[in-house]
Amino acid sequence: MTQYFLGVDGGQSSTVAAIGDEQGRIAGWATAGPCNHVAAGEARAKFVRVMSECLANAAKSAGIDLSGTRFRAACLGMSGGPEDKAALLQELIQTDHMIVTHDARIALAGAMSGGAGTIVIAGTGSIAYGENERGESARAGGWGYVFGDEGGGFDIARQALRAILREHEGWGPRTALTPALLELTEAEDANVALHRFYTPEWPRSRVAGLARIVNRIAEEGDPVAIAVLDGAAQHLASLAAAVRRQLWPEGTESPVAWVGGVFGSAILRERFRTLVEADERGRIMAPLHSPAVGALVLSWRSAGVMELPGPMTGFKT
Repeated sequence: MTQYFLGVDGGQSSTVAAIGDEQGRIAGWATAGPCNHVAAGEARAKFVRVMSECLANAAKSAGIDLSGTRFRAACLGMSGGPEDKAALLQELIQTDHMIVTHDARIALAGAMSGGAGTIVIAGTGSIAYGENERGESARAGGWGYVFGDEGGGFDIARQALRAILREHEGWGPRTALTPALLELTEAEDANVALHRFYTPEWPRSRVAGLARIVNRIAEEGDPVAIAVLDGAAQHLASLAAAVRRQLWPEGTESPVAWVGGVFGSAILRERFRTLVEADERGRIMAPLHSPAVGALVLSWRSAGVMELPGPMTGFKT
């Protein structure tokens, strides 16, 4: 009888579930909405609804009945921390062994296909996480948008808004960011635009989406927008370096991968690559697999199935 394994990436923007078999092959795949918060009653209901939908669709994709399937192992990486979600997940999933962990761990496992290295994640926020060959781990960043998340989408938007405020007050250079952001917010000046960002119509995720506008203006050659992306790349490279210093001796080369929407900017990504590789210990690589596959890798590994993913035709990995 086929044994099945489950890997889930529960994030701020979407939830992805992957089902694999004991041969190290992916059998099913599905996506659903975000499931990162469960603090309030309404949020808990949303979490259960999204997870149930995602798991049911992944099982359907794999050709199995979720209600009649007991997974040999399941690994779920959750944005915002795993502590408040473990009990709910145990009610939803039948499994012999369950790992509920943070999203950075599964992102690293996917990027390195289970190997040692460092992952830098930059979406709405940012964090770097690494594991060495001895199984030791370390992190840098990931402290939230108020006190951290340097180089993430929200921080990029914040730096761009600071730039247009400086122009507005006369102590910063002219920048094409100003007309672009004023048009987007339908504001007559930077002061009005700023106040709109404090309203419910502009939640943190929407503000972080302005990073795409910053990238477009930078691609058009605006030096202020380019400087914002350069600063973000420097922060992200510093996070990677901080993790490597904690895990590997000086002069030891180790791989660094990246994941997250911020790295969709070619300007930022190439600057990040240059900075990491300027340090003799850093070797940049594109992620081999997605965080959801990383969760599946950890699920396989927890049960002693060491075969790593082969061809995954038909699935976004």
